[in-house]
Amino acid sequence: MLKKYWQDLKTEFAGYGMKKLMKDLMAGLTVAAVALPLALAFGVSSGATAASGLLTAIISGFVISLLGGAFYQISGPTGAMAAILMSIIAQYGLQGVFAATIMAGILLVLAGIFHLGRLTAYIPMPVIAGFTSGIAVIIALGQLDNFFGVTSQGSSALEKVGSYFTQGFSPNWTAVIVGGLVILFMIFFPKKWNAVVPASLLAIVVATAASMVFSLPVATVGEIPSSLLLSDRLTFQNFSLSSLQGLLAPAVSIAALGMVESLLCGASAGRMTGVPLDNDRELVAQGVGNIIAPLFGGIPATAAIARTSVAIKSGAQTRLSGMFHAVVLLVSMLALGPLMANIPLAALAGVLLVTAWRMNEWSTIRYIFSRKFKGAILKFLATMVATIVFDLTVAIVIGVVIALVLLVARLSKLEIHFDEVNPDRLKGQEGPLPAVYDNAEVVYITGTILFANTKMIGDIATQLEGKSAVLFSMRGTSYMDISGAQAFLELLQQLREKELPLYICGVSDSVKETMERSGIVDYIGKEHFYWSVERVLSGTV
Repeated sequence: MLKKYWQDLKTEFAGYGMKKLMKDLMAGLTVAAVALPLALAFGVSSGATAASGLLTAIISGFVISLLGGAFYQISGPTGAMAAILMSIIAQYGLQGVFAATIMAGILLVLAGIFHLGRLTAYIPMPVIAGFTSGIAVIIALGQLDNFFGVTSQGSSALEKVGSYFTQGFSPNWTAVIVGGLVILFMIFFPKKWNAVVPASLLAIVVATAASMVFSLPVATVGEIPSSLLLSDRLTFQNFSLSSLQGLLAPAVSIAALGMVESLLCGASAGRMTGVPLDNDRELVAQGVGNIIAPLFGGIPATAAIARTSVAIKSGAQTRLSGMFHAVVLLVSMLALGPLMANIPLAALAGVLLVTAWRMNEWSTIRYIFSRKFKGAILKFLATMVATIVFDLTVAIVIGVVIALVLLVARLSKLEIHFDEVNPDRLKGQEGPLPAVYDNAEVVYITGTILFANTKMIGDIATQLEGKSAVLFSMRGTSYMDISGAQAFLELLQQLREKELPLYICGVSDSVKETMERSGIVDYIGKEHFYWSVERVLSGTV
């Protein structure tokens, strides 16, 4: 992996000069402008601090860009990750998040070493859309406190909302106005201007200026440190083996989300650039970034499609663009920290509510609902609800299990047709057919022969009473599992007991291999396998 990394670096920086350097620098500046408000917002929304989110974008963004699987990946805190962290912080505190992040980083490194990145290819599209929408709902619910200027109780987004009804709800209307104006500003901000100045950044600047000038009674971000080492960072003093065991499940959730989000981002960006992502190296890079960040006070990071697409559209040439973005964020933190401290939380909530709405895969959702794909709708809704009620890992498992059940149900739809041998339909047949075929039956089997439809195979025998021979036409049989092979062998044995001549025609190589391993070929004999029914009747192989 290290050797390939150096080879890719040589290719990436071949012919690198001042022109490409300036493109990388401008791309880094542009991405930093987009990443700054999001990093602050996701830090707050996770239950940590704005400083944690910003530092994560700096440390993880730099490290992952340096080691990543492609030049275009931009990493940092994301809304999806923030949704997971809310419940972890409520139960284990920030130190628990730091420990779980390092554990997740180790799991990601191992996933890259053992080439597990390809597993994401087996997650169906409706499942991905479902957990994305579920995360969007969690982000939106988690921002209601800041948007309305209230304080709720509970460890999950649903519990917090529920506490509004049990403990009372008295919104700060100044906060609501600030958050509402940010939302309206982002919605109606011209798209052509957004490419020059991100609407989210401009909205935050205006809201902060208004808050400072008019001394608005709203909660603000608070102190932004002037050091890369936050006072609240990972310490190993209060951890025991039992507490680490309790953090294993959250760590798996963080690692799973990091893997899915990073690789899906890389797949999308790879199509945009024509440069494929090295999945295994990307997972190692994500792992290293997440191992290092908590040591400084950072939270989990993953690749972000919004920032990555901005980098690509801004002309990023190499991984230096991602590293420049981290350096610009660092300079901003050191130079503008006192101003950032006055950012209203309601303004960040407005940014996140718009982000949550936009992160839904609306084109996919409209497609599966408008086309009325019932299975896809079920997978989408089940995954979304499970993400909101449980967590990402459980949601993906539920979504994939439902997808597998639906797939098996669909594949098990076996079509079996019966047709008597008709000499008039045979081309080139001279003279009458042998007497054994006077009352022969052709059995056409189309589909997959699985454990779910073995009864259909067994019922074939009841349709063949009084026949003189049976010819199985299996050109449409695409797959046979061991249960199906056993059922088919038992069918052949029943028919052989009736002394019927048996032939198998047009079977594919993969199905025939299963028949060989299961004893069907030995039982019926290789000489009873033919290319087609016509060749059986004509006596040619």
